[in-house]
Formats: sequence, C-alpha cells, structure tokens
Amino acid sequence: MEIDLTPFYLTLKLSFFTTLILLVIGVPLAYWLSFSRNSYKYVFETLFNLPLVLPPSILGFYLLLLFSPSGFLGEFLEYYFDLRLVFSFSGILIGSVIFSLPFMLQALQAGFSSLPPSFFEVAQVLGKSRWETLFKVVLPNCKPAILGGMILSFAHTIGEFGVVLLIGGSIPNKTKLASIAIYEEVEAMNYGNAHILSILLVATSTLVLLPLFKYRRRVNFLGSQKA
Repeated sequence: MEIDLTPFYLTLKLSFFTTLILLVIGVPLAYWLSFSRNSYKYVFETLFNLPLVLPPSILGFYLLLLFSPSGFLGEFLEYYFDLRLVFSFSGILIGSVIFSLPFMLQALQAGFSSLPPSFFEVAQVLGKSRWETLFKVVLPNCKPAILGGMILSFAHTIGEFGVVLLIGGSIPNKTKLASIAIYEEVEAMNYGNAHILSILLVATSTLVLLPLFKYRRRVNFLGSQKA
C-alpha cells in the first residue's frame, strides 16, 4: 500500500510559515489593541476576530472572490505583479494567516494585559518610547503568551480544511494538504491511507500542544510557590 506523504509535508510547511507571519504581524497588532486609546479600536478587534465565529466556507468563499483574477485584489496583483493567488500556495498561506489570526491575537493580548501597570510607569519614567517599551519590557515578560500564540496558531493551521480548499483547491504537490487528502481518501474508500494521514496529524498536533500545557503548568506552579 503506497501513500503520498507530500500533503503532510505541505501542511507542516503551511503551518510553519503561517505561524511565522502571524508572529510578525500579531505582536504590533496585539500591542496596539491592548494599549491604544483609539475609540474605534473595538471595530478592528471585531473584524480581526470574525474568523472565530464565521464558518470557514464563508471566509474561504469571499477570499476566493477577492483573490480571483476578476476580483479587485486578484486583478491588481496579476496585472501589476503577475501574481495569481487562487489555486496557489501563496493564496492558501494568506487565507491561513487570516483564519488563524484570532488565535495569535487573543493569546498575545491576554499576556500583554496581564502585565502590572508599574512596568509601564517605570518605562515612562526612564523615557522609553512605545517601541522600546514593547521590545525591552513587554515581550521579555510575555514569553508564555508568545509561545502559546505560536503553538495554537500552528496547531490550528494543521487542521484547516474549508478555507484552504476553497482558495487553493486540491492540486497535488501544490495546495493539496493532509486534511484534504484524508477527505479524498475516505471518498475513494482508501481507509488505510486515511488512517495513516490521520494518525500523522493527531501525533503532530499532540506533540505541538504538549509543550504549551507543560510550560503553562510549570509557570503556574512557580507562581504558586512564589506566592
């Protein structure tokens, strides 16, 4: 019984780059949402968290329309940069980033909001700018939140199906992820291959989530010891 493991490797690749991009854009976004006094920030916070409540098919459908050559963004990118997002790895990467953004933002915001006000008061007295405060005060003291956001984003991406299927389809070696491959194997009644891919995803997700809960338990234990 032969099985193509390329969908599994593509899933890991997508999860890695999604997490990396989310870390880069999530830190400044979460910092702004946590500490900005902008009276309209709740509107942005609502928009950023919509993927939590919307069915993946809705998000995937509208991203497909946006990315398609007849869509505003798709037409612009193809005309000026010769870049087509539909049925491409770049397209499912962008969709994955949007779909998993709430997991990174919520973890980071929870960490940022838990910091004592005295940290920021000292930074202000020392004349630190907002960016200096972020990199020298906030981030070093929010390692558990950062780790949690990365792990949750990675694990969530592993299980994506609806969004990536609508945007990227099921192109072998390009957009066919493990979740899509499992669906197709079940449809073809190749349960053996479906079992193998499913076990790989379960094992990977378990290995990814274990450090999160182990580290969280350790932090809670140390906190109780100090108290």
